[in-house]
Amino acid sequence: MNAKQLKAFWNLWKKETGGTGEPRLPRHVAIIMDGNGRWAKKHKLGVSLGHRQGTETLREIIRHTDDLGIEALSLYAFSTENWSRPPEEVAALMQLMLDFFASEIDELCEKNVRILILGDKSALPDIQRSTLIEAEERTKKNTGLHLNIGINYGSRAELVKAAAEIAELVRSGKMAPEDITEQTISDHLYTRGQPDVDLLIRTSGEMRLSNFLLYQNAYAEFVFPETLWPDFTVEEYDRCLAAFGQRDRRYGGRTETKEEKQGEDKA
Repeated sequence: MNAKQLKAFWNLWKKETGGTGEPRLPRHVAIIMDGNGRWAKKHKLGVSLGHRQGTETLREIIRHTDDLGIEALSLYAFSTENWSRPPEEVAALMQLMLDFFASEIDELCEKNVRILILGDKSALPDIQRSTLIEAEERTKKNTGLHLNIGINYGSRAELVKAAAEIAELVRSGKMAPEDITEQTISDHLYTRGQPDVDLLIRTSGEMRLSNFLLYQNAYAEFVFPETLWPDFTVEEYDRCLAAFGQRDRRYGGRTETKEEKQGEDKA
C-alpha cells in the first residue's frame, strides 16, 4: 500500500462527510468475500481461477487495513458448508491456502500482523493444518493488526464449542451457572480478547451472514456492495469505511433528532 492510496482515503472521507470531522474508523472489520465463482463464470474461466484472482484482492485489502491502523480484520475464507462443493473446487481452495501463506507470511510478520485461524483445524488435511498452525505460532507475539481467517469455520459450531467449554467449567465446579454472563461467552469464542465486529462487508450484492460471526456481529453495521470480490478495489473498500463513519450507532437506544429536541424545548 502506498501514500497515494492513503491520501485518496482521506480525500474520500472529506468528500463524503462534507469535509467535517476526523475519520471514525471501525476497530474491527469483517468481510465475506463473495463472488469468486460468478466472476470466473463472467470471464469464462474455471472457478479455481476466480478464487485465485480473489486472493489478489485480498492482499490489497489486508495491506490497506493495516496501513489505516484498524485493529482487527476477519475474513471468511472457507466455511464448514464449503466441503459440499465439487471436489476439484475444494482441492483448489486447499492449494490456494498453501500458496497464500507461502507468499505472504514473511510480509505479514514484518508488518507485525498477528494471524488467528477461526475454525476447526483438526478436520483439514495434514499439510494445510500444519501450515496454519505454523502461521499462528510464528505471529503469536505480534502486536499489530489481528488478521482472523475463517477456515472450516461455522458460527453455530463456534457457539456450541463455547457452550461445551462453559458447561465443563460448571460441571467441574470452577464456575456457578449464575455467574455466566455475555462476557463469559465472548471469552470462549475464537475472537476472545478482540472487540466485536463494527463493520460487516459482504461483496457481490448478497445480503446474508451465512453463519459468519453471528455473536460478534450483534451490533455491526452492514454494507453490501454489489461488486464481485475479485473486482473489489481499495477505493470501494474506502467507500464502505466512509459509509460506516456516517452511521448513527445507537446500540438499541435512540438519539434525539434536532427537530425532536426543539419540540421538547417548546413544550
